[in-house]
Amino acid sequence: MKTAIRFSILMVLLFFQFTTSYAQEKSFNRAYKEDAIQVLMQLMNDYYVFPEVAKLTEKYLTKQWEKGHFDQFEDDETFAVALTESVQAINKDKHMRIRVNRPYEAPENTPERMIEERLDRINRSRRANFGFTTVKIMEGNIGYLDLRGFAGLENAKPVADAYMKLMSRTDAIIIDLRKNGGGSPSMVQYLCSYFFDEKLHLNSLYWREGNETREFWTLDKVGGIKMPEVPLFVMTSSRTFSGAEEFSYNMQTQKRATLIGQTTGGGANPGGTRRINENLTVFIPTGKAINPKTNTNWEGVGVIPEVETTVEKTMDKAHELALEAAESYRMNTKEKYSKKLLDLYSKLDQYDAGESEKAILQALMSCQETKLLGEGDINRLGYQYLLEHKKEKIAESIFRANTILYPNSANVFDSYAEALMMNGNLASSLKNYQKAVEIAIENEDRSVEVYRKNLESVKNKLKSEQ
Repeated sequence: MKTAIRFSILMVLLFFQFTTSYAQEKSFNRAYKEDAIQVLMQLMNDYYVFPEVAKLTEKYLTKQWEKGHFDQFEDDETFAVALTESVQAINKDKHMRIRVNRPYEAPENTPERMIEERLDRINRSRRANFGFTTVKIMEGNIGYLDLRGFAGLENAKPVADAYMKLMSRTDAIIIDLRKNGGGSPSMVQYLCSYFFDEKLHLNSLYWREGNETREFWTLDKVGGIKMPEVPLFVMTSSRTFSGAEEFSYNMQTQKRATLIGQTTGGGANPGGTRRINENLTVFIPTGKAINPKTNTNWEGVGVIPEVETTVEKTMDKAHELALEAAESYRMNTKEKYSKKLLDLYSKLDQYDAGESEKAILQALMSCQETKLLGEGDINRLGYQYLLEHKKEKIAESIFRANTILYPNSANVFDSYAEALMMNGNLASSLKNYQKAVEIAIENEDRSVEVYRKNLESVKNKLKSEQ
């Protein structure tokens, strides 16, 4: 009896395997492949950024079909690879690939399943961190960023700013794009903007649909500190692709960075995925990059680094060059800062009441613009002249300049008011103490009570003198 049952089960399994195999054979036949090729050719003619190339590709696919080239492929996986090789043989476009869809099974519509799916998406997003994988400070005060993708600016901007902030006080920066497959042009534009202080045309994207061209220029403002003079190095590999290549090419053509590594993948034409049938899709480039310096792009040839290395030596070479550049940057910065400080102290020492205020403001503004002196530094300088050097009028001029440079700071008005009070100008002191309190209230400053106390103090002095 048991033998009969086993035999029956075996026959059912064999029948099921036979019928499944037969069904696959029947569905994946010559007509199926012909329909897929026809749809693929139509999609290319309708959407591919280069219509004339689409026509040439259509002729080639038709010729291959008539010769029976695709008869040898017996499943979607090998068929998709063959189609990709055939279209790229003509258009040389590394973005255009035919892929097999993952089999879709409708999940159970239960709260448990939806919760699990949602948590899984959250965890995957957290792990990816919008492509910002690693940031660290290497030996020699070298900033290092391992960037695996250019995520959409609308979501990733705060993360980008946080990572860039961690490198803002370094003397050279290495951006590792060796495993970066590209992404959002807007994020490319945004990160590029961190390394320029002037308005520059970085790249353009031409779109076949609408016959439109969009230009990408450096942004005037970013969410952190710009680093236009910090030496920059970009590491590349054959896996560096698309948007990561644009970042590299932008920096190379603008002569802003040194590229180190291997020639990149060579994909410069953005686009989107289109459905061929229920099993196959194709990525069709609908646009092309146009660099304003070269009037071309890196499609098919890749971005060639200035310093070519083996895969194993890329990191060591980048660090070596960054260390050299950082030392030179420190020396140049020291020389530049020394000149600016000498100019400032010269103007302070040559102080002439009623004549020197503008010159002192300009000197302090120059120091501020180069990040040499900030609000706190200028405030400390004012107190140094007020309390240590006993040069009250020079101190007053420094504090006044700080209120112009930082008009939304309650503290600078409070300090200016204190200097005025010590110099006997109680009326002006009162006005500036009042300004300090107003700003503190508006900014919800925790020191507002201190400013109010100082204001009451000068009021009492005025009353006592009346």
